[in-house]
Amino acid sequence: MKKIEAIIRKSKFDEVKAALHQIEVNFFSYWDVTGVGNEKQGHVYRGISYSTTDIQRRYLSIVVSDEFTQKTVDTILEAAYSGNVGDGKIFVSDVIEAYRIRTKESGQAGIN
Repeated sequence: MKKIEAIIRKSKFDEVKAALHQIEVNFFSYWDVTGVGNEKQGHVYRGISYSTTDIQRRYLSIVVSDEFTQKTVDTILEAAYSGNVGDGKIFVSDVIEAYRIRTKESGQAGIN
């Protein structure tokens, strides 16, 4: 099993969520987060300068089977892409075990 953590633009969340549902990733957790990025230049909107050092993003946490990892990552890459600085990051790590509390199932059965 793999844990996929994605930090994406808030404006792309609905597209990513819909794309994940299309490939039958129907369960994941998400949080609103603030981070610091590489871009140091501010933006000007209607004559007011806004700092871009603190960036509002959405953080997704998804656990999938090993076989489904690349399809899930590719789906996020496609749906979250805008081509601009700040599109986000994806991290993939191993999950040793998963348990479903209600049924006490473990392993693959614990995440399906």
